[in-house]
Amino acid sequence: MAFARPLLRGRLSGPRVGRRGVCAGAMAPPRRFVLELPDCSLAHFALRADAPGPADAPDPRLAALLGPPERSYSLCVPVTPGAGCGARVRAARLHHRLLHQLRRGPFQRCQLLRLLCYCPGGQAGSPQHGFLLRDPQDDADTRRALLELLDACQEAPRPHLGEFEADPPGQLWQRLWEMRDGRCLQVGCARVVPAPEPLLHPVVPDLASSVVFPDREVARAVLEECTSFIPEARAVLELVDQCPKQVQKGKFQVVAIEGLDATGKTTVTQSVADSLKAALLRSPPSCIGQWRNVFDDEPAIIRRAFYSLGNYIVASEIAKESAKSPVIVDRYWHSTATYAIATEVSGGLQHLPPAHHPVYQWPEDLLKPDLVLLLTVSPEERLQRLQGRGVEKTREEAELEANSVFRQKVEMSYQRMENPCCHVVDASPSREKVLQMVLSLIENRCNL
Repeated sequence: MAFARPLLRGRLSGPRVGRRGVCAGAMAPPRRFVLELPDCSLAHFALRADAPGPADAPDPRLAALLGPPERSYSLCVPVTPGAGCGARVRAARLHHRLLHQLRRGPFQRCQLLRLLCYCPGGQAGSPQHGFLLRDPQDDADTRRALLELLDACQEAPRPHLGEFEADPPGQLWQRLWEMRDGRCLQVGCARVVPAPEPLLHPVVPDLASSVVFPDREVARAVLEECTSFIPEARAVLELVDQCPKQVQKGKFQVVAIEGLDATGKTTVTQSVADSLKAALLRSPPSCIGQWRNVFDDEPAIIRRAFYSLGNYIVASEIAKESAKSPVIVDRYWHSTATYAIATEVSGGLQHLPPAHHPVYQWPEDLLKPDLVLLLTVSPEERLQRLQGRGVEKTREEAELEANSVFRQKVEMSYQRMENPCCHVVDASPSREKVLQMVLSLIENRCNL
């Protein structure tokens, strides 16, 4: 692997960098970055190709995040502006592959943080997902491994590698590198400056096209792009296509029961179904449940499309069963949406989409339940129940247990759902008491 110029190990000189301004056009349109810190706070910064003026002072917080003595690198997966579903799926798969690679080998000693590159103004289609890698030893092996990783990315457009450095006055700069025909070329050099936090988290405008699909066809288009490398995707699509696009609920009531893992949801749904002589359905349904492990290992856009389409298959089953008896559904659309929002939106509770945002609205083409109940228990009670289960944790269970902020975001997203909203039920008491509370709610709300 050849280099057009050596990667600098030391500090930059201010005038030298100021004159270079290599490839200033590469910095247009202006882009900003948001970095998720270990405490779940967010740091926003931008890149400017011009030299610093007399009033420009180095930002201490950014210097601590990106500057020496550690060495920081950025790696974002580009998506062509206005690109279609196929481009988003390819970018997500590359990001997913890079994530696994950055957790192995020489990168294991480094701190890996979640980084998002976006255009200011809140345009849909602008976010580029990526990583910030902080090497505590500033080791040449880390740099070499990153360049090899970059060279192995053959998909177009290919990622760029950003390398952060400081000049003698303490001003931070980012050098931008790309691979061309086995050669590493510098294609940009810009200074790092603080940026204001936008009113909405930068991923919010893209949620409807990436993880919280507003209708069946948007989710279907994602899995259609996956049939060449996930054989099970074609099988899921065939089952979805067998379901009518417009279904209507029968004369009996439909109740969806939601809740985090270990809130007693499975036990309650079975008990309620038995008490009401109701049909019990689950999402995802058994006809595609056998492929959960396949899709759980895929990027979020593919994984959420799978679960979203599962809801439409369940809707077809609800239409049939509700003509004969009441229907109880163990998880439905609210579960799919809340976990997607909590996962995709980095940072804490304050960064979630605000209440009444369209992302919390039920899809217009999906059969709607008459009532949605949300079972809740305290975090301590949940943890105790999980430990008493004696079964292997799912990825979501492990995340809920290890990350209290993620759990709070899931719970808050549930509580912001509208049309229909979630009615909260305290599931801490005994099973018998919880069952009576749920049956009473169903009787009062559904006139059973």
